[in-house]
Amino acid sequence: MSRRPQKTGWARWRRSAIYSALSLVALFVNYRLAHPATSIYRPQVPYSPFFLQEVRAGNVAEITSRGTAIQGRFLVSTAPPAGGTKAKLFRTEIPAFANLSELARLLQAHDVTVNAEPLTSDVVWWKSLLFGIAPTLVLILLIFWTVRRVGSRSMLGSFGRANAKRYVSRESPVAFADVAGIDEAKFELTEIVDYLKNPAKYDRLGGRIPRGVLLSGPPGTGKTLLARAVAGEAGVPFFSMSASEFVEAVVGVGASRVRDLFGQAKAAAPAIVFIDELDAVGRARGSSGLGGSDEREQTLNQILTEMDGFDRSTTVIVIGATNRPDVLDAALLRPGRFDRRVAVQSPDRVGRRLILDVHTRDVPLANDVDLDHIAATTPGMVGADLANLVNEAALLAARQDRSTVSASDFAQALEKTLLGTARKIVVGEADRRRTAYHEAGHALAGMLTQGADPVRKISIVPRGQAMGVTLSAPDFDRFNYSKRELEALLRVMVAGRAADELISGDATTGAENDIEQATRIARQMVGRWGMSKSVGLVAVLPRDASPAEAVSPETLCLFDNEVRRLVDTAFEDVMALLAEERGRLDALAEALLERETLDQADAYAIAQLEQPAIPADPSGRAADAAPEHVLLVAATDARPRERMAPNDVVDGVEQV
Repeated sequence: MSRRPQKTGWARWRRSAIYSALSLVALFVNYRLAHPATSIYRPQVPYSPFFLQEVRAGNVAEITSRGTAIQGRFLVSTAPPAGGTKAKLFRTEIPAFANLSELARLLQAHDVTVNAEPLTSDVVWWKSLLFGIAPTLVLILLIFWTVRRVGSRSMLGSFGRANAKRYVSRESPVAFADVAGIDEAKFELTEIVDYLKNPAKYDRLGGRIPRGVLLSGPPGTGKTLLARAVAGEAGVPFFSMSASEFVEAVVGVGASRVRDLFGQAKAAAPAIVFIDELDAVGRARGSSGLGGSDEREQTLNQILTEMDGFDRSTTVIVIGATNRPDVLDAALLRPGRFDRRVAVQSPDRVGRRLILDVHTRDVPLANDVDLDHIAATTPGMVGADLANLVNEAALLAARQDRSTVSASDFAQALEKTLLGTARKIVVGEADRRRTAYHEAGHALAGMLTQGADPVRKISIVPRGQAMGVTLSAPDFDRFNYSKRELEALLRVMVAGRAADELISGDATTGAENDIEQATRIARQMVGRWGMSKSVGLVAVLPRDASPAEAVSPETLCLFDNEVRRLVDTAFEDVMALLAEERGRLDALAEALLERETLDQADAYAIAQLEQPAIPADPSGRAADAAPEHVLLVAATDARPRERMAPNDVVDGVEQV
């Protein structure tokens, strides 16, 4: 059976151009037929004295009147008195107060031919039909033909259709080998892949595959990539759509798009439907306060209906991804809809090493690049962060016209990613000294406070929005913090302000971000982690760090007092520590003023302290040497808050 050849883009464009040209020609012909006199030039002339003078001069051959309007012809071409082109044809208007009897005698005396037309004239029926009804019928037929021809590609045709992206495994193959660092999540989804490949294996035992799988975890951990890998491994169509694309201002459009999306998936079954950012429509119903007519709730109701209405023989699996599983509607999470929840967490050091292997497949690496070392120096980074790190390193190497990416490129890329690009600005000597003592205070407190993470690097080189930075990180991944360690972190945070007041006796704006971080840590210690005896084991703060509504005013007052006590105690302790170790503080500050950047070995040597021993990794793996480039613990910013950058301070407490 022969196939009808598909029309190319050029053929479709040519046909559209022909139809457009024919439409324009038809409109032009209709306009000319309806207005045949528009092409005749007939200037307007004054009735008096110009027209009357021309009559008396015998230059008017004939006139035709319709009411008060007169059109006529001169014997000799004449220009209007106001100027213009000479013409034989003219037109004018008879004033209402003119003496018509005298005008008639004047025209008769000069042998002017006079014609008259009625104000209303009988129109031939076919002309009325042609110029009245026919254009309207043509316009209606044109609109009908356009809608029928364009169909789903037009706005009217696609308003209620889902704009889901469909991926086929052979077009963009993604397999589990392309997803690294989240082995636990891959293991959970292996069963889904096996069912899509061998459904009879489970059906003969009465087993039912989960209808929905919910992937939850921080941004950038690879939830979307993991869902595409499931489709790639199973070799089935993959429909991807963001939940926000369902919602429109018109109620009912989102529900229509949900029906269309699931209809496409059922037609292509077995298939996978991936809904990203599910919390955009899946939030608990009733939270918006708009009732059942809310478009988001209507869309959620349709999703619930579609997921609950699958036949046992329909092999369509829904995979949802969200960063906020706690706000989802309970009906969405019940068994029979999203049966299985998979937590996609940030990778550990081994996972980061595997992720780096994936992203450096096509990157030529120099011999000095140690991916194990890079993985050890990037705690807290997820797959998207590591992909960006590799890309930045490759860009730095390409900028210098090198054929391979070296370890120094990765080091610079890490600093640029965490701290921003170094700025070449002129900083006054007073500001440099103030920044040097501020960072020296952070560093010395980190070196001398038991339970604080080792100091890795100190710098007063302006980067991004920060005037100076102190880098610190644990020797291995941390997933839990004790009260003593958090109190040590508080001391390190406020040590910069303590150094400012100790040296100059005055406060500066450089500690703004330190104060924010210290306050946040103290609030969570008291309100979430039960580390205050006065407040006790009471959850004063929910997970979004805002005060709970059910907490009494007395408890909130006690909560605020405990937060203030923790921060004030940390400040007093570190102020006494820096005053006692003033010599080491001065030595670090002077070295920073001279060198601008100190690595771990130099910093501990200048402070005349031994570097901390590397403890054994609780996971049982051998610990690496102390990393040189690590996460930022504290930063100095000497400018107001509106110019602060969100990346000025990154600390390990986010992992708790």
